This record gives sequence, C-alpha cells and structure tokens, in this order.
Amino acid sequence: MAEQVKHAFFLADEEDTLAIGRAYAQCLKAPLVIFLEGDLGAGKTTFVRGVLQGLGASDIVVSPTYTLVEEYSTDDFVIHHLDLYRLTKPQDLEGLGFRDRVGQESVVFIEWPERAQSHLPEPDHRIQLSYRDEGRTLLIFSEGNSELDIVLR
Repeated sequence: MAEQVKHAFFLADEEDTLAIGRAYAQCLKAPLVIFLEGDLGAGKTTFVRGVLQGLGASDIVVSPTYTLVEEYSTDDFVIHHLDLYRLTKPQDLEGLGFRDRVGQESVVFIEWPERAQSHLPEPDHRIQLSYRDEGRTLLIFSEGNSELDIVLR
C-alpha cells in the first residue's frame, strides 16, 4: 500500500509542538518504528518531549545529537530516541545496538533516518517537520490501516 498523509498540522510555537506530541502519544502501541524528518531546529526533539509528557514520563528529554541514543521507560514500553545525523556510514547503526532496540516492548524514534536508510526497517509512521512562516508544519505519514487518530487540543 502507498504511504499517505494521515494528519497535517500548523504549529505556531513550541507549546503547539509539545501538544501534538502529547496527543500523538495516546495512539502509540509497541512495537513501532517512527522516522522523524526535518531540518536542524525544526522541532523533532521537542515533539518527542511532548510524546513523553503525554505518556506521563517525567524524564528530562534531551537531543540525542551527541549521545546518538537516549532511552526512556514508560509504564507500557521503552522509548528509544536515536539521532543518526553524525553517522559516517550506515553500518555504524549496529554500534548503537539498533537490532536490540527494535522489538515488542519498544517504540523507536529515529531522527535523520536517511543516514542509514538501507539498514533500517520500513517505518510505521513518518513524521515530517518543516519551517512555515513563523511556525512549523507537521505532517504524519502512514501506510495502510494505521490506527492513527490524533486530535490537537
């Protein structure tokens, strides 16, 4: 089946990005692989911070730009947040323990997936953030009959 846009949002500010992340969290069920696409500073980590808030986590969410991987435990599953921007070759993904991170108990968010596309599974969702005027546009792509139902409140 072809990938299609399931949802599109205009995000005026950081609070809107957090709010859509919190709403998105309500539809997550492990296992999932989610690609996060967008320029530097587009709001990828802020979105993940909102997801974790929506799941009731009190962790301080930081960008995995330098650590490459951040891991957060929730009541239902583990969130793995990977940033592949600094990978020099797709094979470096194995050094991050990627295979061990994908599974029944995990939701994996991957920033800069194009850096290792040939070594990644197809995503369940693809989230694209882009600059628009003073805010951002957030598009959520999904294949098939995904049970994605988000209401921005």
